[in-house]
Amino acid sequence: MARPGFGKRSAPGQAPRRADDFAHLPAREASVASHLDRLPEGAAMDVKTLAKELAAYGQQAIRTALQYLGRAGYLCRRREPVGEGRTQWVFRTYFSRTPRNEAWWKRFLKGDAPPERVDATPEPVTEPHPDPVPSSPATRSRAYKTLATLGRTGDRRLTLSASECAQLEPLVAEWFARGASEADVIRAVSSGLPSEVHCAGAFARRRLIDKIPPEPFHEPADLPGPAPAEKMECEACRVPGPPEAFVEGLCRPCRPPFLQPDVGDGGVDPAYAEEIHRRAAGIRKSLRPRRRDRGLQGPVF
Repeated sequence: MARPGFGKRSAPGQAPRRADDFAHLPAREASVASHLDRLPEGAAMDVKTLAKELAAYGQQAIRTALQYLGRAGYLCRRREPVGEGRTQWVFRTYFSRTPRNEAWWKRFLKGDAPPERVDATPEPVTEPHPDPVPSSPATRSRAYKTLATLGRTGDRRLTLSASECAQLEPLVAEWFARGASEADVIRAVSSGLPSEVHCAGAFARRRLIDKIPPEPFHEPADLPGPAPAEKMECEACRVPGPPEAFVEGLCRPCRPPFLQPDVGDGGVDPAYAEEIHRRAAGIRKSLRPRRRDRGLQGPVF
């Protein structure tokens, strides 16, 4: 309960309570309105309290639903002084099970309460109409059938009406379009349920919106990279190199003189001659220590 002087205040002249009082409202707003209608006089109606009592919705969802109910004529908030010699101002919330138009609420807040009748109608609220209920079982889609069996395959507390199945059908169809299966939908909606589910349709809608899988995407195919350069090995020294560097399978240093490129005037390629001198010098250098070790050093004069 709210503090004395605060909380729910009922408007006069309401129609008797019926099961279909809020059936024409969207699922979330119908659930919140039904909960407010059952609250006793003076009960707290702030967003935080309602979010704790309605586990299927968060504070932002409750706030949006209250704003919708206010535009539809079920709620009216009025800024009033606290009274009792205090200078504080507070907002008081009035609830009417029977929707009222703006003119009725203005007269009521001025103290000029209209006669006790319930034929006042609220101003129209622009809202998309729910999808019609399929008239024939043959026209029911895969999404509709999944929702219709949710209370049997998932949890009995999630049993949905025909109208709720029709309203939630597009959401489940989007799940299927993103590659989900019937088991994925049932698992997402029915797993980890709270201790109480006040409105199965609103709860299922919230789960289907919050847990929808990401849209499928296709990664671009890897483009073929450049072909690896072809290489060969010298048959003599096994040094790799491009094919054009070999003649009869031999690299330039390993080719005999008659396979060396013609450099004109019967000469030898200077680079080849330099390589020959370098190798010869290396061979002579490696032989000198061996001659000393074998005692082949000449006489000393």
